[in-house]
Amino acid sequence: MKSHELTIEGMSCHHCVMHVKKELSKVAGLVVEDVQIGKARVQYEETIVSSQRVAQAIDDAGYKLSANN
Repeated sequence: MKSHELTIEGMSCHHCVMHVKKELSKVAGLVVEDVQIGKARVQYEETIVSSQRVAQAIDDAGYKLSANN
């Protein structure tokens, strides 16, 4: 597994952190290391989990993965 640092737009509070963590935790094959306001550190095997699926989970939480990811 490879560690990825994600920049997330639109997060401003602890409530945001919980939403992102919850949605990322639903992605099979992805391990959530840490979520803070504006960023998350996750581990996943790119052959199993696509970056589009990660972006979709963040979108499902109501936020947007930054274009520089």
